[in-house]
Amino acid sequence: MSLGSLLHVGCGGEPMPEWAVGKYQEVRLDVSADHQPDILASMTDMGEIGEFDAIHCSHALEHLVPHEVALALSEFRRVLKPGGFAIVFVPDLQEVKATEDVLFTAPCGPVAGLDLMYGLRRLLPTMPYMAHRTGFVQDTLSAAFKAAGFSRVVTQRLENYNLMAAAVK
Repeated sequence: MSLGSLLHVGCGGEPMPEWAVGKYQEVRLDVSADHQPDILASMTDMGEIGEFDAIHCSHALEHLVPHEVALALSEFRRVLKPGGFAIVFVPDLQEVKATEDVLFTAPCGPVAGLDLMYGLRRLLPTMPYMAHRTGFVQDTLSAAFKAAGFSRVVTQRLENYNLMAAAVK
C-alpha cells in the first residue's frame, strides 16, 4: 500500500494528527526553525514544495492578520493535488465573550474568552508570535475557503470552542 502525502502546516511541536497515521507520509512546515520542520516557510508563501494529497493545519491560521488568511488558503489550494483536501482547526469565537471567565481547561491549562480572542495571554510576554490576529465563526471560515477557490467546504463546531473546516480542491 502506498501512502499519500500530508503537509502539516504550522506544525509547531505537535505530532502528526491521529487520523492520518498509517495513511499519509507527513511533511512538516513551520515558520520557526525551533520546531525542526522539513520545510521552513510561511503558510502565506510556501514556495515550490511540490503537491500534496492532504493538508492538516491546527490552530495556526488565527495567528495571521485577516488579509494573510486569504493568501494562506490560496497557498493551501495551490499545493494540493486535484481532489486533495485540507483539514483546518481554529478557535470558534461564535459565543465567546471577552472575559477572564474560564471556558474550559486544556492540556496547557485554563482557557478564558480573552485567551481565545487574543492568544494564551500567559504565553504572550515570551512568545508574542502566538498572539491571535484574526478570528473566525462558522460562516466566516466557510466563506474564506470558498473565496480561495475550494470546490467543497464543510465547517463544524466542535467541543471546547474548536471550529473545523474540511475543504476539497
